[in-house]
Amino acid sequence: MGTDNVLELCNKYKAKALITSTSEIYGKSEKVPFAEQDDRLLGSTHISRWGYSCSKAIDEFMALAFHREKKLPVVIVRCFNTVGPRQTGQYGMVLPKFIKAALLDQPIVVYGSGKQTRCFADVSDVVEAFVKLMNSPECEGEIFNVGTTESISIADLAEKVKAMCGSKSKIEYMSYEAAFEEGFEDMMNRMPDLSKINEYIGYEPKYKLDDIIQRMIEYYEN
Repeated sequence: MGTDNVLELCNKYKAKALITSTSEIYGKSEKVPFAEQDDRLLGSTHISRWGYSCSKAIDEFMALAFHREKKLPVVIVRCFNTVGPRQTGQYGMVLPKFIKAALLDQPIVVYGSGKQTRCFADVSDVVEAFVKLMNSPECEGEIFNVGTTESISIADLAEKVKAMCGSKSKIEYMSYEAAFEEGFEDMMNRMPDLSKINEYIGYEPKYKLDDIIQRMIEYYEN
């Protein structure tokens, strides 16, 4: 409903809109890397986590409908784990949670086996991409992955953060059921295909994972 309100108001004034969607759109598909036109594969509605993917999909459907039917200039971006200084771990963001725990020598808790892989993009790269997409008329009515293809397992991420923080933390593992709900499902691998955004705006992420972690460590230390 919030997205619909925003789109209605943008349409009233013909203001360009950027809709931030999510890599969760792809669900538990194993076709990695994920390309914007790929099919989606979601789990049962008994598993509450898939509700987020569905809500973002509805946002995308509405935005594209406004573009087709009302000629509203919209751009849709699917973000893959955007991270950076000042990010809070309050809503489950793994990297700030790991760094804060490591700096305090508290246990670093990994959910599941830790073998699941993710790609972490610096917020500076992501924001720069947003601006370029919004300033490019040919991007209107299109969907773009935004992120990086530098992949790491969550277990290796925990070890990397611990080492870079010089931490005495123990790395502990917790089952998905204990952390979330019975029957919880996760994506084992999540990586974007960036060929489309590269073609349209020449997007190339500048920050490597070690640089991102170091920036975040310095922020939390200060």
